[in-house]
Parts: sequence; structure tokens; C-alpha cells
Amino acid sequence: MANEAVIITLLGNGGDPMDIVVANATAITKGTLMYLSADGNVALASSADGQPFLGILTADKVASDGQTHMSVYTHCIADLKDSGAGITFGTRVKLNGANLIATADEAGANGETEVVGLALETAAASEVIAVKIRK
Repeated sequence: MANEAVIITLLGNGGDPMDIVVANATAITKGTLMYLSADGNVALASSADGQPFLGILTADKVASDGQTHMSVYTHCIADLKDSGAGITFGTRVKLNGANLIATADEAGANGETEVVGLALETAAASEVIAVKIRK
């Protein structure tokens, strides 16, 4: 995959890692933005808008290695890539593609589950910016 998050600072208790369930057969790169799928509550790599964000994968997952539990950081500052529309400093951001973020502009509970964090910089189209992650 590409555009993985780069951790700048772990906050809280070492980034407040959370245990997640992943598919054994899937390879996932460290720094991948993960979301909760409807398929048995298995965490998957982000791929589109509208996905409920879980956190940032803490280590590489090797395909078919027998491992079905990994962890994600839920409280940190990380460099993330804008999906192309630009983001304003101080706005909330959401998942918007494979390891991409955009301004979280939807109203309602579903929009809240998609929120990744708070933009700590302004992003021009497709720029990488610091984001405070808090789940």
C-alpha cells in the first residue's frame, strides 16, 4: 500500500494501543489507517469514504502468518495525506480512501464514526499534514 501514516508523537499511554482482529490471510503495512468492517468486526485497511476509523496499525502484518490480533494507535500525532481537496487547520478529518483523509463535513452519528482526528496544519491538495488522532 502507499501513504501510510508516519507517527510523530505517541500521546497518552504510549499511543493508547487497542487490540483489533485482522484476517489471517491479509498482509497489512505498519502505519495503515484501519477501519471496522461489518464482516464479523474484523479490522481492514482503509479504502473509501464512509468507513468507521479504528486507529493506525502499530506493526506490519504478514499474510497467512497465523496472527489474527494486532494493535492500532488511538492517541497520537501523525503525518497523514490529504485525498486531494485540501484541509483547513483546526478542522476534523475523516477517512477518504486508502490511507487518505479529507475534511469531515457530514452531520450525524455516521459522520462521527469516520472522524480520524484534528488537522494541526492546513493542507493544499494532496499534501501531508500533522493530525492529532484521538479515538
